[in-house]
Amino acid sequence: MSLLESEKIPLGSLLPEFRLEDPDGKIYSSDQLFGSTGLLLVVTCNHCPYAQAIWPRLIRFAGEIRSLGVRTVAINPNIHPDYPDDSPQMMLSKIKEWGIPFPYLVDKTQEVAKKLSSMCTPDIYLYDEEKSFIIMEEWMITGRTKSRFLERNWNTRFINL
Repeated sequence: MSLLESEKIPLGSLLPEFRLEDPDGKIYSSDQLFGSTGLLLVVTCNHCPYAQAIWPRLIRFAGEIRSLGVRTVAINPNIHPDYPDDSPQMMLSKIKEWGIPFPYLVDKTQEVAKKLSSMCTPDIYLYDEEKSFIIMEEWMITGRTKSRFLERNWNTRFINL
């Protein structure tokens, strides 16, 4: 268990605008990443055992919610010599190894993580179609996250994780 907990941002907070690049140097803006009905934003990394544990569920969940118009993006704020496993080169390796089908972006200055008050990985933020924050999950994607999707009037079947 982590010694730190991320601060909770207020419900209804708007998604902070940002421009980040992937490990290959392609730049993405927050507006460009947003789906027609929402965005699942995950602050994560390669080296953290908690982050490693959710990658399979996150990838599966991202596939399910994409059909609902919700896109997913992962952001790595741990670009530091103390964490060589989190380098952009290792991110590329993990994208291939894990088959990550959504953007996995480099937050070199921790700009986005700081705006979200994210202190540990993984932190999972869900934004609705108005770019308004509706839920934060820590450590895992739970049934509570699934029920929030059902509550949001997204016309969907039950998401089976």
